[in-house]
Amino acid sequence: MASYDVIVIGSGPGGYVAAIRASQLGFKTAVVEKESLGGICLNWGCIPTKALIKSANVMDYLSHSKDYGVNVDGYAADFPAVIKRSRGVADKMSKGVQFLMKKNKIEVLMGMGKLKAKGQVAVTGADGKETVHEAKHIIIATGGRARQLPNLPIDGKQIIDYRGALALPEMPKSMIVVGSGAIGIEFAYFYNAMGTKVTVVEFMPRIVPVEDEDISKELEKIYKKKGINIMTNASVEKVEKSGNGVKASVKMQDGSMQTLEADVVLSAVGVVANIENIGLEALKITTEKGKIVVDPYCKTNVDGIYAIGDCTPGQALAHVASKEAVICVEAIAHKEGKFHHQPEPLDYGNVPGCTYCSPEIASVGMTEKQARDAGYELKVGKFPYSASGKASAAGANEGFVKVIFDAKYGEWLGTHMIGANVTEMIAETVLGRKLETTYQEVLDAIHPHPTMSEAVKEAVEVAYGEAIHL
Repeated sequence: MASYDVIVIGSGPGGYVAAIRASQLGFKTAVVEKESLGGICLNWGCIPTKALIKSANVMDYLSHSKDYGVNVDGYAADFPAVIKRSRGVADKMSKGVQFLMKKNKIEVLMGMGKLKAKGQVAVTGADGKETVHEAKHIIIATGGRARQLPNLPIDGKQIIDYRGALALPEMPKSMIVVGSGAIGIEFAYFYNAMGTKVTVVEFMPRIVPVEDEDISKELEKIYKKKGINIMTNASVEKVEKSGNGVKASVKMQDGSMQTLEADVVLSAVGVVANIENIGLEALKITTEKGKIVVDPYCKTNVDGIYAIGDCTPGQALAHVASKEAVICVEAIAHKEGKFHHQPEPLDYGNVPGCTYCSPEIASVGMTEKQARDAGYELKVGKFPYSASGKASAAGANEGFVKVIFDAKYGEWLGTHMIGANVTEMIAETVLGRKLETTYQEVLDAIHPHPTMSEAVKEAVEVAYGEAIHL
């Protein structure tokens, strides 16, 4: 029986970060992984989807090359090559995590991890053999998987989830995307750019429903212009397989039914935590609504057992899991005298969200509705990219930046952006809010010209009636 200070179950952006930080702080550390180092994010999520989206961006450029004074004839998407590139990027990143494990002297235990008893983890290898390992601290980082609706059973061929969408052997001529969160919207963009006829079906009244209402409206307008069919207030009641395709019965808001035909249905209706069969019940670890309950330092109700990432109640985002990993390990180290201070708990109200469709979406803080519902009197500013010199020069003048401030104290309550490269720009708001910046300090900080990022400053000027370029 091998003995460690810390064992981490799962090696996604929560697990592998926890393992590295633990090793850096002097803990003897092991990580358990059943499939590929890097977890879903690196292998079947964030990273390979961004590779696909880059190929879609190239297709976009080629289709509009004449707008830039460049003639390109006879281009076509080689779909298997696009998928192959994406898989190559993911594999390279997974190998990078392998290197980091070696560099930080972290033991990698391949197999299914399960809590055996307090301070014990059983690992079942591919050969079915079980080994038991001891640790003073056990961190559960088992992540999540695609939620399955009972009327949309995933078969991997005609009804697929994100994993299937990342590795289709050939490009479908038509696709129905069920759900318009980040995953559904990103794949809708990618497949539409490749030449697939895409229909998005969303149960809520608007697409990207967690975003500010203005963002939803703008994206819907842009997507419709791209030829994507969008159905809101609609639900897929049943799917019948017919030959090589599917027939989906969609219930509309007025109760009427519509039949959609397509080659493939992509189910993108959210994420569910992986908390089954990992020994939670035997140790009486508290769960609620399918997630592991934790305190602000990621500790469960059982001493020595912690949980981070998608299997806990915070936002199911890679950067949340990574930050929780660091907070969790530093709190353990502080208690044991290996770290100089108690880490600050994560502020879940200042977590940025990014969607990598084209144009991109990025947001942090309150939406306008949330801020009004919370009783704030607001200063709201919106700067359209059609008024930005850099956006016009780049041929990327769709979208806008919207900022929300509290009128009383000038507090930065939220930012909502849609446009080219906005996922690279949201960090300014996150940092500004963390530093309790007011509108005046944003205006006093010089933003470079010409850039897409100066639209943040321009939007703040609009909010306070000081707009120069509008």
